[in-house]
Amino acid sequence: MRHRDSGRGLRRAKLAERTGCNLETIRYYEKIGMMRDPPRTASGYRVYDESDVRRLRFILRARELGFAIEEIRGLLELVDGGTQTCAEVKKRTERHLADVRAKIADLQRIERVLATTASQCSGEDVPECPVLDALTS
Repeated sequence: MRHRDSGRGLRRAKLAERTGCNLETIRYYEKIGMMRDPPRTASGYRVYDESDVRRLRFILRARELGFAIEEIRGLLELVDGGTQTCAEVKKRTERHLADVRAKIADLQRIERVLATTASQCSGEDVPECPVLDALTS
């Protein structure tokens, strides 16, 4: 059991260093309830433990994979409540994967339009520009 005034554990700067996370981002995750409000030492320093390191790494990795804050919050609620099942996590992951694939398709469409439009542009110092024409039509 961790004691409130024990002084052991990690301070926020060390947590940031261990996870590669910005201090302000940690504060933000605490503010929105994704990270717990940690206990404090007698002198007022926040004290984090290894469970906080694991949780923050989970959040950061989920963000790297493109999960939205609310999606991560939902996954954390499953874990925190002990109600997670592989089936539920898979369902949420597949829903996220479908969103990612839709975004990729949109980006590929944008790439095609931009490539086609740019290839029609002479790049010379003339007032006519197919890129501007395409944007205004």
